[in-house]
Amino acid sequence: MAGISVAVVFIILVLLVAVLYVFSLVAKGDAKKPAATVAVAPAAAPKFSKKVSKADEAAVAMAVYLYMNGRHDEESGVLTINVNEHSLWHEELNERL
Repeated sequence: MAGISVAVVFIILVLLVAVLYVFSLVAKGDAKKPAATVAVAPAAAPKFSKKVSKADEAAVAMAVYLYMNGRHDEESGVLTINVNEHSLWHEELNERL
């Protein structure tokens, strides 16, 4: 039984290696093909206004403040475990005994 399971795992690994090898050949085959040249019009440079409003400055400042201070809940680090001696499973077990 152990020999059969080892043989099955080995066969699956060989098949996996073969499939990955075929995929790598397909991927390399696509890379060797010359890419079609496409004329692309130069994109217009985005226009930025040099004026920044006070609201934008406040939003950036608040975002940086929250990022740097790591706004999240502070946990106490205490784990409380409540033991329930009389659960429904316990009652059913007592009835059978």
